[in-house]
Amino acid sequence: MKQFINFVRKEFAHVMRDRKTLLILFGMPVAQILIFGFALTNELKNSKLIVFDQAKDPASQEIIARIEASRYFEVERNLSNAAQLESVFKEGKIKMALVFPAGFNASLLHGHHAQIQVIADASDPNAANMLTNYVSAIIQDYQRSLSKSSLSPYRIIPEVRMLYNPQLKGAHNFVPGVMALVLMLVCVMMTAISIVKEKETGTMEILLVSPFKPILVIISKTIPYLILSLLNVGSILLLSVFVLDLPVNGSVLLLFAESMLFISTCLTLGIFISVKTSSQQVAMLISLMGMLLPTILFSGFMFPIENMPYLLQLFSNIVPAKWFYIIVKSIMIKGLGFSAIWKETLILVAITAVLLIISLKSFKIRLA
Repeated sequence: MKQFINFVRKEFAHVMRDRKTLLILFGMPVAQILIFGFALTNELKNSKLIVFDQAKDPASQEIIARIEASRYFEVERNLSNAAQLESVFKEGKIKMALVFPAGFNASLLHGHHAQIQVIADASDPNAANMLTNYVSAIIQDYQRSLSKSSLSPYRIIPEVRMLYNPQLKGAHNFVPGVMALVLMLVCVMMTAISIVKEKETGTMEILLVSPFKPILVIISKTIPYLILSLLNVGSILLLSVFVLDLPVNGSVLLLFAESMLFISTCLTLGIFISVKTSSQQVAMLISLMGMLLPTILFSGFMFPIENMPYLLQLFSNIVPAKWFYIIVKSIMIKGLGFSAIWKETLILVAITAVLLIISLKSFKIRLA
């Protein structure tokens, strides 16, 4: 028994001396609880809403005040004309619009009946459903407060209009997300493993002493994965159109060009991982765990980014899948052109350039 206790003490001492083990034991659970606790929620808060108030009467102002007082919405701005509605939705920063017709208060008081138009961005059908339910609940609450002081009940009917996805099909949301997830995982993992494999087998040294420059050696390793990934994009689009009945509303050529840019970003990320690692197992672990969780959590595909704490929102900006997800939705679902996605495109170009420069500077010509 004494020997057993001594062995246990030895193992405790070994664990306590190893900082990496302590980090895994205590740091990882704390980090996961904090990140998952803030990120894993489907509840929508602080969603951007615009108001086109043609009435500007006490009833419309009271409803707007109630919406502003809720934690679900932020009234971004008031519109001056209906022509601005389409443009603000194309910007992608607005989730919903509320339109009050002229004479709203008069219709409600004299006819005990009025309508409000509720317009939602249904490219994310789950979010659109939840937001329309939130607005309807606020309107019904105001309606009940009016009916208490009247013998005949008041009726305010929300006229709901879903933009981009009237039938609220789930494919409009998950196809762009799956594209980002598949390309990120495949490109990063396969590139990282293929280059590290050359290191492990010793063939990288042979390649480096060949007449080719190191950058050409690296690029030659990525070209096959670029072509195969573009074929993946084509197969996903074909399945989306002919099986899931999800048409590509924008330019197919632009979509392929943006996909090529995102694939290049993922390939440079794979190169970066391969430069910093020395074994296939480590490269695979980093590629899978290091790319899978950020893509799922911080791309906006499954969980709303605006619900997260400000620091996590900032962190999401360095996740390439977030920007590609916005680009694919803008082209496929909304049918927008390059003028609507040029900022996201520039961000992907910048991420690719930074990763490539760091990888080339860190790449060792001599592997000994």
